[in-house]
Amino acid sequence: MFSLSFIGLIAIVAVVALLISKKVSPIVAFTLIPIIAAAVAGFDLNDIGSFFSVGVNDVISVAVMFIFAILFFGIMQDAGLFDPVINKVLALSKGNVIGVAVATVIVACVAHLDGSGATTFLLTIPALLPTYKRLQMSPYLLLLLVGLGASIMNMVPWAGPVARVGTVLNMSAGELWLPLIPLQLIGIALLIGLAVLLAIREKKRIANRHVWNEAAATAYAANDSKETESQKKAGALQMTVNALLMAAVIIVLAIDVLPAPLVFMLGVALALPFNLRNVDDQMEAIKKHAPNALMMATIIIAAGCFLGILNESGMLQALAVDIVGVLPHAVVPYIHVIIGFFGVPFDLILSTDAYYFALLPLVEQIVTEVGVSSTSAAYALVIGNIIGTFVSPLAPAVWLALQLAGLEMGKHIRYSFFIMWGFSIVMLVIAYILGIITFA
Repeated sequence: MFSLSFIGLIAIVAVVALLISKKVSPIVAFTLIPIIAAAVAGFDLNDIGSFFSVGVNDVISVAVMFIFAILFFGIMQDAGLFDPVINKVLALSKGNVIGVAVATVIVACVAHLDGSGATTFLLTIPALLPTYKRLQMSPYLLLLLVGLGASIMNMVPWAGPVARVGTVLNMSAGELWLPLIPLQLIGIALLIGLAVLLAIREKKRIANRHVWNEAAATAYAANDSKETESQKKAGALQMTVNALLMAAVIIVLAIDVLPAPLVFMLGVALALPFNLRNVDDQMEAIKKHAPNALMMATIIIAAGCFLGILNESGMLQALAVDIVGVLPHAVVPYIHVIIGFFGVPFDLILSTDAYYFALLPLVEQIVTEVGVSSTSAAYALVIGNIIGTFVSPLAPAVWLALQLAGLEMGKHIRYSFFIMWGFSIVMLVIAYILGIITFA
């Protein structure tokens, strides 16, 4: 009879391998593998059903939050709420290389308020690429800055990573987000500084190629001075009310007075009738954004099955105890930081689901055995990894970005990888200084 530890290890390796190979969807891997593992370990159907119920009950609120958060921000986006901010920032850059680089960061952060990488790239690249081309700026710099800005904003609770952590730790994503807010603000400030440095380097590169001239410096994409169609349709009152509604949702989430799923349900319930008077139009808006919402929700529920079986059966704990017994004692309290340090390289070989639903639970079990808090372990892995999300070939949104910009994945990785990795390490150090990450 195999030990629980060995069976748990094989289950985790099998799930990671299947997710990396992309031969099956995450739902298949997260459902079938743990059930087979539990059966091999000798658990009967009643046990497996009980493990499943516990796991799904732990994640259902996160799944509900995801559904309504995506609907809410989708409605806000359709109403054109973010367009005036984006266009104003673009206009202020005045076609200056440094100004355009800084504007890119701000636009990326605003565009990623909905937590969707695909939406962010759809909003930013078509709007900014003509300017980059006209100023002879590298479009790979555009991808790098948008990717970094989106990565920092990806720490919001309605985005994927923190919601996944909440699933693993059985905690509110809003509660996990609160300590990350100062880190996000510092990260945005650092990114603006990095954008300036990279823009100075870019100006030198342009000058060396003898393509820089005053006409190019003052030329600007035509779309910066034009209002979008959504702006023309949306009146000032509608914009103001939508902005107040979104601000209210974020504030209530931050002060954590209501469950996050309820906050977003209320947000959707208010946003729909205000922006869409007709019931058919309201249903069409829901149908438009439902695929993205349901896709993530189903993955989270399936992950609940995986985590429930591995946790409740004792496999994960047994594996963690055995690993702690093998590792040098001096290393164990720092495993979470070591993994976080290599978080960006991990992005090249592990999918997001594999990283958070297979690697994180194991690391959390290992370090909590020696007194490290679960949240500290999770923050180390999140902060170390999240910056590299949009340089990974395993992230579908990156392929969308490359297609929109007409660029190559290999060149994007060469251009952005080490800058992103360095930025993630700096963020880890700042998180340690702020007390977000601790040791035993």
